[in-house]
Amino acid sequence: MKIWCSFIAFVFLFLAVSCKGDKKEENQKKEKAVVPELRLTIDTTAIASFYETYPKLKNFEEQVKSLYKKKNATQLWLDNKGVVEFGNTLFNKYKGLENEGLKANFPYKEINAVFEGNADNKLSKVNTDLMITNLYFYYAEKVYRGFDEKTSISLEWLLPRKKLNYQVFSDSIFEKSTINDDKKSKMFSQYYKLRDALKRYREIEKNGGWKTIEIDDAYKSLKLGDSSPIVSQIRERLFITQDIKEDNKSAVCDSTLIKGLKSYELHHGFAPKNTILPEHITDLNIPVSDRIKTIIVNMERCRWIDPKLEKGQQYIEVNIPEFKLYLIRDRQIAFTSPVVVGKAMTKTVIFSGTMSNIVFSPYWNVPPSIIAKEIKPGMAKNKNYLAQKNLEWNNGAVRQLPGKNNSLGLVKFLFPNSSNIYLHDTPSKSLFERESRAFSHGCVRVAKPRELAIEILKEDPKWTEARIDKAMHAGKESWYTIKKKFPVYIGYFTAWVDREGNLNFYKDIYQRDESLLKLLTEE
Repeated sequence: MKIWCSFIAFVFLFLAVSCKGDKKEENQKKEKAVVPELRLTIDTTAIASFYETYPKLKNFEEQVKSLYKKKNATQLWLDNKGVVEFGNTLFNKYKGLENEGLKANFPYKEINAVFEGNADNKLSKVNTDLMITNLYFYYAEKVYRGFDEKTSISLEWLLPRKKLNYQVFSDSIFEKSTINDDKKSKMFSQYYKLRDALKRYREIEKNGGWKTIEIDDAYKSLKLGDSSPIVSQIRERLFITQDIKEDNKSAVCDSTLIKGLKSYELHHGFAPKNTILPEHITDLNIPVSDRIKTIIVNMERCRWIDPKLEKGQQYIEVNIPEFKLYLIRDRQIAFTSPVVVGKAMTKTVIFSGTMSNIVFSPYWNVPPSIIAKEIKPGMAKNKNYLAQKNLEWNNGAVRQLPGKNNSLGLVKFLFPNSSNIYLHDTPSKSLFERESRAFSHGCVRVAKPRELAIEILKEDPKWTEARIDKAMHAGKESWYTIKKKFPVYIGYFTAWVDREGNLNFYKDIYQRDESLLKLLTEE
């Protein structure tokens, strides 16, 4: 009987506890149910009021209005618990702008309180949502667009600018709730390659960079077999940037070091040699901090390039500081040639055009400036000056007759433009042997013009190599209209990652990096 009573008591106790637990769970459900869904109204009036208070963000006003209208004038970043996860992702991306070569300097510090200490956030919920939206557009503009077109034109960058469609961009972002770029399709592909290089060079900087290689005024060169304390310094320096795979600390200039130096030369605008010269040491001593600045400047230039450019079936690109021309077909390099570009006083323009004509055995129409500065003074001293230079008067102007000594050589490639820039042959072949090749009056001289003509006319069976040779040496000007037009892009990049993944640095021959860097660091 006692056992039975104990059992009954246990059952009642269990039921009491169980009921109490069920009631507690039910109360929790009720508590959750009574919390209403956060629903803010963010209309044009609220938006206008926001920009009166925060005028430094006003350039985003139209995009912000459009976005909230599309989202039915409700909040984008807040729910009952506070900022949604996607909002925190955005803020973390903003705080990591250094990874994009940029400074995280949103104009209002209130944004930090929103994410880093909600208790300190004095913004209303409406203004909190609007502030995060403005951060979103700020981030998009900084990373995906860069400086506006007016600024890039002031820096003499006349290549077509990428258009950032904020609405399409916003749709993509909010559908996926992420701003990661795993597909790497939003930007010119070179941007991502330089971003990886920036990460690597910042790691080198974090580890102390590289030491200055000490040489005295008496230093001339080092060659294979030479022994010197300088050798071990060079070896250490090349190891840091992986131009050599190991540092054996040897002070003897061996084949491994020479091979490593040639790799360095190849990717820093030098013609490979078998000796280590003072100019190599000077270049090796450029601090890692300066190399990082160069990478950052060129990442900004990449922001201006439309990624659609490199999806073209075929086009020609010239990189001025590299002194090189590439013909790209089906995304592969089909042809390359050294080039000569404009002098500092007669810079080659950064722009694009469409190649429409090839002119064989061309006349050279002498620019008025050269007539005034060179030809007229020459004629005053020598009455046979025109004949000796193979020149003639032509309707009040001067032109040079076709032939092997013509300043344009045997062929020129035209892509009409207001700057009168074109590609052409030249009789001055020795200039292509120089490391620095800024000698022209602005046009681009091609080291391999015959091969370029063959490559351009490859898809036209009528233009055999024999016919091209005959036209080039005819001594009589003839024009050919290209059936399949070639886009031509003339750019300016002092840092570039090639298709093998090697980071290349080129000399800033027109001193353009510093002015752009100044704008980036002032931001």
